[in-house]
Amino acid sequence: MKAYQIVENGKPLEEREIEKPVPSGKEILLKTVACGVCHSDVHIHEGFFSLGDDAKLPVPLMTDALAMGHEIYGEVVELGDEVEGVEIGKKYVAYPWIGCGECRDCLHDREHYCSPLKTKNLGINVNGGYAEYVLVPESKYLFEAGDTPEEAAGSYACRGLTAYSALKKANLRENDKSVVIISAGGLGLLALKIIQAAYNINPIVVDIDDEKLKLAKAAGAAEVINAKDENIYEKIMELTDGGATSVIDYVGAGDTFELASGMFGMKRGGTYVIVGLIGGQTTVQIPMIALGARTIRGVYVGSLKEMGELMELVRSGKIDHLDFEKRDISSANETLNDLKNGKIHGLVCLTHDH
Repeated sequence: MKAYQIVENGKPLEEREIEKPVPSGKEILLKTVACGVCHSDVHIHEGFFSLGDDAKLPVPLMTDALAMGHEIYGEVVELGDEVEGVEIGKKYVAYPWIGCGECRDCLHDREHYCSPLKTKNLGINVNGGYAEYVLVPESKYLFEAGDTPEEAAGSYACRGLTAYSALKKANLRENDKSVVIISAGGLGLLALKIIQAAYNINPIVVDIDDEKLKLAKAAGAAEVINAKDENIYEKIMELTDGGATSVIDYVGAGDTFELASGMFGMKRGGTYVIVGLIGGQTTVQIPMIALGARTIRGVYVGSLKEMGELMELVRSGKIDHLDFEKRDISSANETLNDLKNGKIHGLVCLTHDH
């Protein structure tokens, strides 16, 4: 089968012919239909996360070569001899966060917290959707997507799931008018649509890119603010009637941390959820956290249970689907570069021409 693989971090992906997997036992083989491209792919490709001041957190390759792609939507083409309840020809979203199945986290529905040394995450530790076929360990990781467009379905396995999990941890109240989302990129836009469907909230969206903010406004944001505005705190205080109750940061940079956790802009007792991994560092004025009675917490993707909840919401038709730019898998290198350099407005996926 054809696969576009990392052979060396930071170098262009190589188009290679590799062996097509053969499923056994409970395994299912998917023919990749579409695979979303998210910013995690950029970090995996580069081989590190930025910690600020040139410090880096390494993301080493776990194999000699890796086909990335963890937002996978595919068609079942082969089944192991122990698989039940899955039909050849049906299409599914694959939950990619595959743990060891034996540790405490895995046994308590926290496979996404399993040790990186033990995980078999699709597109991260083993070949994913940048390959023509993907091997899924068992049927519990497959979710029907209802009437979701094929190009959009896979995005719910990472960006959609991460957005949903973060919203669940943000202490939201239905119809709350004082919620701020930082990011009008792909993750932020998905979060905007999910918060509308799940909580009936039209949040304020903050970004530094006016073109992206236009997309957020068109997608239903109550208000949009450019973070470069010198009066941003005053605007947030005015729009939220005294400060945000919840700030969900889908960028995760030093500047966004300072913006969200500052003394002004968030109500006492507010919650700040950090999701994005752009990176950097900042200085925290510790007394301000206690005096403001604020909660700061991080979110890393989401559990299998949360994936089930999200996909039920997706199948209900309550989430308005966003437009995706479809590109052929042969443009994987160009797409990664465009995403890294901020040239993609909205969401993009790679499709396979089988």
